[in-house]
Amino acid sequence: MPRLTVITASTRPNRVGAQVTDWFTKVARDHGGFDIHLVDLAQLDLPFLDEPHPAIDGLPYDNEQTRRWSDLASAADAFVIVTPEYNHGYPAPLKNALDHLYREWNDKPVAFVSYGMTSGGLRAVHQLKPVVTALRMVPVADSVVIHLRQALDAAGLLTPTPAMENAANSTLDELLRIAPALTVLRPSASAAR
Repeated sequence: MPRLTVITASTRPNRVGAQVTDWFTKVARDHGGFDIHLVDLAQLDLPFLDEPHPAIDGLPYDNEQTRRWSDLASAADAFVIVTPEYNHGYPAPLKNALDHLYREWNDKPVAFVSYGMTSGGLRAVHQLKPVVTALRMVPVADSVVIHLRQALDAAGLLTPTPAMENAANSTLDELLRIAPALTVLRPSASAAR
């Protein structure tokens, strides 16, 4: 069973991202196609990029936090990034986490679960796609877009809609379709380390 790593990008206190990740993770477990693993960037607590050598140079990394992050990313066959949109962009901790590594991302599919007030996070995803592509990840066409004005109840709790559920399942189906095809490309990337 392919290993899917779901990354919670927001590190803000009282963030909606934890609710979104919890909901998506439940849908993914019910889907049954993946071995699900979670990475919360607030808990990962990576320092601002502090490796003395560029990630593209590969292992070994000097810092223990980077080695732990490398192990988590290396183990994944596919990724889902749960990201908010802040000021038409994505959170700085996400860029930092992506930039810490390089080969660990190569030839792996990535999907996005985005959320925001007006655009549902689409502008953040639009900015992320060239970044993940530069890391040799493969963004899938399907995604989940959550417009918080409609998705949060009066108490600020996420109330998933059937459209959100359908989008999540379509996204998982697409990741499951593409992940095995990319697996055959990765042994050469591993050997280069």
